Amino acid sequence: MDIQHIFLDDSNAEHRELAIHREGEVHLVRLTDTAYTTYGTLCISATDHTALFHYGIVEALNTLPFISESGHGLDSWDEAFLHHSRIDSMLSILDEQRKQIEPDRAENVLLGWHREPVAVAYWRKIESSRFLSFLDRLHAFAEEARQGGYDLEFIL
Repeated sequence: MDIQHIFLDDSNAEHRELAIHREGEVHLVRLTDTAYTTYGTLCISATDHTALFHYGIVEALNTLPFISESGHGLDSWDEAFLHHSRIDSMLSILDEQRKQIEPDRAENVLLGWHREPVAVAYWRKIESSRFLSFLDRLHAFAEEARQGGYDLEFIL
């Protein structure tokens, strides 16, 4: 069986419409607010979203007690909240995970596939150095949350 390989290109509108194309956000919130208010946002590009899962960051962070509607913690297609009292632990996890990522490495990551109506495998190219820069931004954002007493809302 011939399988067509498609590397997702975020500048291609047709690729952005695919269900396999995922982006996300992290918000500064206060769980004690009576109305939903965001105090800051960090956008997660589709490439960084892929890398969060590929490098095991999401799995490592799931050792923390995330609050989610589905009860699955931090997961794709869900929103999850992390109480500000656990942000120090999150920062430690990010620091440890960062050490395991080899800089200046390019990888092709399989996102998913289907066989019908045509066999297609969907891939994404990720560059570790670019992702490490994103991890730096995520770390700084979480540090801002810790210092400001904000909780974090992840929408993956």
